Amino acid sequence: MSDSVNRAGFVAGLVLATAAVTPASPQSRAIEFPDVDGYHTLAVDLHTHSVFSDGSVWPVIRVQESERDGLALLAVTEHLEHQPRAADIPHPDRNRSFEVAAEYAGAEAPGVIVVNGAEISRSMPPGHVNAVFLRDANALLRADVMEVFQEANRQDAFLFWNHPNWITQRPDGVARLTEMHRRLIAEGLLHGIEVANEHTYSAEALQIALDYDLAILGVTDIHGLIDWEYDVHGGGHRTATLVLAEERTAESIKQALHANRTAAWKDHELIGREDVVVPLLEASLKVSAVRHREPRGSVVTVTLANGSGGAFDLLSVGAQRFYDRAAVVEVPPYGAVEISVTGENSADFELSFAVLNAIVAPETHPTLRLAVEVPE
Repeated sequence: MSDSVNRAGFVAGLVLATAAVTPASPQSRAIEFPDVDGYHTLAVDLHTHSVFSDGSVWPVIRVQESERDGLALLAVTEHLEHQPRAADIPHPDRNRSFEVAAEYAGAEAPGVIVVNGAEISRSMPPGHVNAVFLRDANALLRADVMEVFQEANRQDAFLFWNHPNWITQRPDGVARLTEMHRRLIAEGLLHGIEVANEHTYSAEALQIALDYDLAILGVTDIHGLIDWEYDVHGGGHRTATLVLAEERTAESIKQALHANRTAAWKDHELIGREDVVVPLLEASLKVSAVRHREPRGSVVTVTLANGSGGAFDLLSVGAQRFYDRAAVVEVPPYGAVEISVTGENSADFELSFAVLNAIVAPETHPTLRLAVEVPE
């Protein structure tokens, strides 16, 4: 990609050396990114569990967590086949968990859209797959796995491969397609893949998404409590998918998922296609002010402002050098940073940064270009 920086060795070492990302304050736990190009930027979680399968909380808690985290949509996705708590919480109706969550959201959390889903939990292949936007999860209780996929698609569901690098099914931690996955993709029965699940990231899954035109997803796969798992009050955030949707509705979000207008947000890393990630970065990071550092000098001080809830690590890759720092700039969430640019800056120029905590392909970071208008 022409606007990407691929420096596997150098950047990897630099990221390790500068890995401390400025955390959001405890009060700003909501996942917020600016809207872009006529689309609303919405955070969603498409993989969650409650006591109705192998989770630890009542479905209402999932809605309350989603409301606090600013999610537009929550998918309730209990395991279809894996029911370890059936003796204590019988679950003959696989829609019941969704009904409990949706009823609460309708009455107490109208800002959160709750949709029905299920986790198809099979051995590899195909492994675990989520079907979301279902009308009836019970109809997926079938012996033949291909019939399960076909029924989910008859319900116009969105289906995606869960944790394809899960070491329980992939002991080496490497996501690989099987012939069954290729068939599912070729027949239009599989639409996305989890590139980020909880705190894990799979470069191979990202490449599969790029190669096979699948939606790039980030999910919590939460079983316990969001606050504990992600240290929210210590500056952490839940893993989520950012969706560029025309409207804040379930149907519009589903349409955006099918159109691959998605990015994963995991542990302060933004992962997605370049045509989604770069507009998000451009909407978030802007030049808010430019001034001469001294009246008689040509050093120009540029203020970079961040309008998102995500912190970003930038590596200068342009011709400019800085008076007050080396080549790495850390921009905090909802904050600003001043950079003094040296040289004869009498004409307008451009700052170029590789965004080190954004990924658009394996070991590849996007380039952010910012125009600077020098005052007279």
